[in-house]
Amino acid sequence: MIRDALSGLTVLDFTHVGAGPTCTMLLGDMGADIVKVEPPEGELGRKLGPAWIGTDSALFHGLNRNKRSIALDLKSERGVDIARKLALTADILVESMRPGVMTRLGLGPDVVRESNPRLIYCSISAYGQDGPYTQRAGVDGILQADSGLMSIIGTPGAEPAKVQAPIIDVFTGYVAATGVLARLHQRSATGAGCHIDINLFNAALALQQVSLTNFLTDGKNPELMGSAAPYSAPNEAFETADGWIMLAAYNGNRWERLCEVVGRADLAADPRFVSSPKRVANREAMRDVLGEVFRSRPTQNWLDALLTADILCAPVARYADLVRHPQLVASRMIAGIDDPRHGLVRAPGLPIDSMAANALPHRPAPALGEHSRELLEGLGIGAAEIERLLSSGIVGTSPPPERQDKPREAARPRSASVA
Repeated sequence: MIRDALSGLTVLDFTHVGAGPTCTMLLGDMGADIVKVEPPEGELGRKLGPAWIGTDSALFHGLNRNKRSIALDLKSERGVDIARKLALTADILVESMRPGVMTRLGLGPDVVRESNPRLIYCSISAYGQDGPYTQRAGVDGILQADSGLMSIIGTPGAEPAKVQAPIIDVFTGYVAATGVLARLHQRSATGAGCHIDINLFNAALALQQVSLTNFLTDGKNPELMGSAAPYSAPNEAFETADGWIMLAAYNGNRWERLCEVVGRADLAADPRFVSSPKRVANREAMRDVLGEVFRSRPTQNWLDALLTADILCAPVARYADLVRHPQLVASRMIAGIDDPRHGLVRAPGLPIDSMAANALPHRPAPALGEHSRELLEGLGIGAAEIERLLSSGIVGTSPPPERQDKPREAARPRSASVA
């Protein structure tokens, strides 16, 4: 079962906002014990809203399930000492500070791995641990711009656009988790840990594997094409009478069937459109002809006809449509998390073996310092010392959660009738 694949492993999490929390969330979803170390004021991601769940952002809840939180002042010597003790018990450490910060705190990879040589130490940063940009900070939007991704999004003449979902943050988190799992396999053979360098810039380049390879081959900057694919046609969105439909009918058989479905069998023999390369070269003419036809009927009518002809297509869905998607419901890709403070919190679940994985309960995202006491007790620190640490502010905590009176269903948006 994927949900207990990493059971018995402990991950020490010094990450914030997007990429790092995605990495550790994935490891936690697969059974690792994630200990999230936060500053006394909480990690930055808690304050990035809207939307909000209680006083914390939905972003934070969406990326920090299945974790325990300790609030620790790393500017104090005692706080760093506690962090080092936690690192002694960990199999994996993930941090997303600017390069050099963890070393200045006394928690750098060389120092920590000297005491725990089996530790896999994963550093996530904007541009990496070495190179001319190593000290340059960056977030998802900045890297969408600097990596060239933003240059290929949008339509001609429009202002620069980006993917509104923080795609580079999330993809970097998946890359980091993949690197950690690879190094875990290596450690099983060698017994030795390592330091992994993961960065948003490299992940953003890898995300553009196809389009960047095309440029490296022919030296041509990609044109802004909206929904269209530069290498095939038709492979783009068309407006209908009541919305938009995306279709891909670029191989010979599907193109011929599309012409029949839209009532223009003559187009299949048109010299401008007899092959996908010719349709690419004459895309505007093709769009003019097909666009007029598609605008004549509603989306569902076209979907029924196109799917019957085995033509690849889908409506251009808004989130209000997506949450009712039959496959989303069947695959359980929206995980319902029972949070004693907030009722039912829902977010995309684990995409690996999703039906079984998300049928099991997830631990809700932790309140700031919710598990400070139990983690200190696990280090063998006595009750009197714990109280001193709490009263001095070196360690922070939150009161234990109390279940709200509202029923679970009260947290379910009206537009989201999914399992």
